[in-house]
Amino acid sequence: MASSAESKYEFGGPLGAAAITFGLPVLLYFFAFNCNDVAGCPVPGLLSPKALTWENWTTQAGWPEGGIWDLFSWKVSSMVLAYYVLSLALWRILPAQEVHGTKLVHHGRPLKYRQNAFSASLIILALCTAGTYIQGADFPLWTYLTDHYVQILTANVLISYALSAYLYVHSFSVNTKYPNNDLRELAAGGTTGSFNYDFFIGRELNPRVTLPLFGEVDIKTWCEVYPGLTGWILLDLAFIAKQYRDFGYVSDSIIFITFFQAFYVLNGQYNEVGILTMIDITTDGMGFMLSFGDLVWVPFLYSTQCRYLSAYPLQLGWLNIAGVSAVFALGLYIFRAANNQKHVFRTRSNDPSVAGMSYIQTKRGTRLLTAGWWGMSRHINYFGDWLQALPFSLPTGLAGYMILPAGDIMAAPHSFKLLDGREVVQGEAQGWGMIFTYFYVLYFAILLIHRERRDDAMCAVKYGDDWEKYKQSVRWRILPWIY
Repeated sequence: MASSAESKYEFGGPLGAAAITFGLPVLLYFFAFNCNDVAGCPVPGLLSPKALTWENWTTQAGWPEGGIWDLFSWKVSSMVLAYYVLSLALWRILPAQEVHGTKLVHHGRPLKYRQNAFSASLIILALCTAGTYIQGADFPLWTYLTDHYVQILTANVLISYALSAYLYVHSFSVNTKYPNNDLRELAAGGTTGSFNYDFFIGRELNPRVTLPLFGEVDIKTWCEVYPGLTGWILLDLAFIAKQYRDFGYVSDSIIFITFFQAFYVLNGQYNEVGILTMIDITTDGMGFMLSFGDLVWVPFLYSTQCRYLSAYPLQLGWLNIAGVSAVFALGLYIFRAANNQKHVFRTRSNDPSVAGMSYIQTKRGTRLLTAGWWGMSRHINYFGDWLQALPFSLPTGLAGYMILPAGDIMAAPHSFKLLDGREVVQGEAQGWGMIFTYFYVLYFAILLIHRERRDDAMCAVKYGDDWEKYKQSVRWRILPWIY
């Protein structure tokens, strides 16, 4: 018979949480070594797995001579920590907007947040622009990020584990006799009693820490919009510089992806207040799921396409750029229009743009919009968000390449010559590289579907019979007539 705690489990319960906790870092190392600028993407040995040996793989993957221990470097880790300190310093010293979040369940009062992620990123990017203007593609930050990519990945992985461990232990100091004076409370789904699961999902809802010189820091929101998101842009820019150093020019494909990913990040940071209503902030605890997601998964997985294109400088041409741009613009329009319509309906119901729209009046006193964008599906904004992400992968085309030694030239379309004489061709690798460059699109779709399911379950509890009426009126979950 299932326990009461077991009924609260998500992500496959304790076993699933443990698999994700240890499996996701392995996946990122798999990406780092098996799609590279040494032998190809994927490395040739993976195309003939029966003949693959450890010796062949280590040569093709660029596995460090010192083995697993060379994945870590104290010096590189110190530099990563210095970046975190810089990000914290900018958060503290730059002018900030102070806003209140959603009211806490057990206190009836909201927490106050200090927000200036957009200006912090602009300062960092301005410094990088100045350095690049002076030193070009050899600006030390760009070479450092690409030359020590794996060690930087390791440093961030270890930081996420350490932070998760601190948060788990610190959560036991929460006074559960609500309301308490320090406005601390546990997350509804993070106190199952299973170490694996609670460590992963997070026990405390909005953990804060008081640091010397920096004062009180809200750990969750800072991790959500500061070091990882800005780091994503920095990695993209570093791969642009690497492409220029290796080929002597920059492709339109890598410029396109970097531009739109930077827009996606900076737009999110500019509208930072919007995260305070997200399920990550209002419902989820702060554990490994968010620590690793914010600090490692976002910057290192989401920059995969630029990392790929830094070694395979595909040229798109204006027609392809226009087509992919149209997909991004459509996604942005749907996402923005749907969210703005919901915001106007909630705050200014007499506005002409929403006046007269049908809705369901709930017993809780709130209203569920059943017209406009929100009459099409219950989360049409998720579809727009996914459409915005699709152009991050589309410019890589039928991805996959092989790197041939100098003098070993293969006549093939879309081949590129490195400045050191090596040749980059697609050959047998064509299409197989999509495992790496399109993984983000697949993952993001699964994430949004899972998030919609979680939201549906919470709304069913929150609204009861009214939610069933709403679902009968708005049948589709995300994409009308399909899902």
